Amino acid sequence: MSSKRKPDGTKKAVKKRKNSESNYDSDLSDEYPRAGGEASAREVVVEELRPMEKLPEELLGAYDKGPGKLLIAGMVSWEMTGKRDSKGVTKIRPNLYTFHRFTGDTYRSMASFCSAAHSVLIDVNWKAWTFGRNQLSQLGHGDTTVYEKPTQVADLADFNVIQAACGRNHTLFLTDTGTVYACGDNKSGQCGVGNKQPTITSPTRISYNGPPIIKVGCGAEFSVILDIKGNLHTFGLPEYGQLGHNTDGRYFVNSTKMSFHFETQPRKVLVYMEKNKEGHVLPIENVNIIDFACGNNHTVAIDSKNRAFSWGFGGIGRLGHAEQKDEMVPRLIKFFDTQNRKVMRVFCGSSYSLAISDIGSLYLFGQNKKTGEANMYPKPVQDLAGWNITSIGTGYTSIVISADDSLIAWGASPTYGELGLGDLQKSSSTPKEVTRMEGMKIPMITLGYSHSLLLVNTEHEKTKEKYDNLPEFVV
Repeated sequence: MSSKRKPDGTKKAVKKRKNSESNYDSDLSDEYPRAGGEASAREVVVEELRPMEKLPEELLGAYDKGPGKLLIAGMVSWEMTGKRDSKGVTKIRPNLYTFHRFTGDTYRSMASFCSAAHSVLIDVNWKAWTFGRNQLSQLGHGDTTVYEKPTQVADLADFNVIQAACGRNHTLFLTDTGTVYACGDNKSGQCGVGNKQPTITSPTRISYNGPPIIKVGCGAEFSVILDIKGNLHTFGLPEYGQLGHNTDGRYFVNSTKMSFHFETQPRKVLVYMEKNKEGHVLPIENVNIIDFACGNNHTVAIDSKNRAFSWGFGGIGRLGHAEQKDEMVPRLIKFFDTQNRKVMRVFCGSSYSLAISDIGSLYLFGQNKKTGEANMYPKPVQDLAGWNITSIGTGYTSIVISADDSLIAWGASPTYGELGLGDLQKSSSTPKEVTRMEGMKIPMITLGYSHSLLLVNTEHEKTKEKYDNLPEFVV
């Protein structure tokens, strides 16, 4: 069943709250309404933290997406991203409507986020480089200067960074010892360092002393980490239940002022459940998570039995439960069970989710456009039936997919060039092949709010030939 788009959220908005979850242009604003209620600061005691041992070699091999050269498209005026006007912006560059070569260096992996204007690159030596907007020190360089060129994160130079994740204004880095470092906006505790110091200016080890971490992820103002034993730990803003701790964390400071109990350090997600047809809640025991993805205010995860769970903000069907209710704990997506399908991979955009099944079908639930009908439960993307998907990048409303040596992109207006379709057709409401990229091997894609990054395998002859003929973006 499809449903006409209803207003996001199921609770009445608090009167003084300016930017609701669905406010498009506020998605990168720095003013987030936060009230008092400071928790007592819990400092990190490094001596007590887990000793550093490398993750198993077979696990480390999975982080290498294969060395590739970097391509970029979309909006590259980082201060402008998500804003209505150019007030206060110092440098404006034209949008890139086709993919351009960027830096000429070779990278193993990269990260951005559907409401981020910054990105992380991991080079062949497992060192972290960052670029983009930096007003809250999310790049980890100890300052608030915009970096147009990828610049190495000096404080992590002694570590091998194997994976990274970007939130709206914060960043997590995962090292080969299963240790996590965080920097950037911490007003909701999303850096997980044990306090709510508003900004963490350089990468700081999070306040966590459990099993080694094997994956990090960020929502807009919350973070999720997965340990080697299959447990999820979350921290940051609990407003829509996105932390999975069975609460939205709301409390009244006084009769007119509301705030949230932020989680300032990782807290384990303990309960997983399903709802039967009568609406009764049944707990699910012994859930081992193997993968997850975060949207602005929701998370979708897969367990070792390839079942999918989702929780957090429920507006316009992004959780796939055929209702718009916020979920406070991970809830089984029954659709895949009824279809007898296993879920192999999941991806999240701002207000939608994607899942790839065991037979290679791509499902979309939620909405990646601003009008029309939303998918209230997972529906197959018919245009991609039969394609062998390699990688998916999920932006604010844009989706870019590499499949069978082709690049497929779609996203409703407004787009900023991140689809790479050229300046004659900037947006598309249905999946379209990016003809300029035909025949290229693209092992990895990531999207920000209005930019896209591709890693292309130039060891492949045709890919190298096409790569060498692409224009270069020089800063």
